[in-house]
Amino acid sequence: MIADSKGVSVIDINSIVRVEAVNNYSKLFLTDGKTVMACMVLKRMEAVLAGKGFERTHRSHLVNTACIKRYNLSLLTIELHNADEIAISRRRRTGIRKKLSEKKAFYLNQRDADQNYQIINH
Repeated sequence: MIADSKGVSVIDINSIVRVEAVNNYSKLFLTDGKTVMACMVLKRMEAVLAGKGFERTHRSHLVNTACIKRYNLSLLTIELHNADEIAISRRRRTGIRKKLSEKKAFYLNQRDADQNYQIINH
C-alpha cells in the first residue's frame, strides 16, 4: 500500500517498472503506463522495496531489474521494457554490473535446468 495524493493505493510490486525521486516524493512508473506520485522519499521507498528485485542506479532512480531490456555500462545507461532510458551513476556502476551478472547466471541456470528436465522426460 502506497500513500499518494488521492489517499492510499494498493500496487502490485511486480507492476512497478521504476521509481524516480521528485523532491520529497517518489514517482512510480507502472507497467500499464500509469504513474503514481507517492508521499515518500526515495530512500524510504528503497527500504520498502529492498530484496524485491529493485536496484538504485542513480541518486534519483530505483529500477526493477526484471524490467531491464538492455544495459550499456560504457555509456552508463539502462534501457527498460517501456523504452525509458535511465542513467547509471559512475559510483553505482560496479554494483549494478555485479547484480546483473548474478541475474544472468541465475537465468542461465534456470534455463539449463529446464532443458535437462525436458531431455530426461523424453
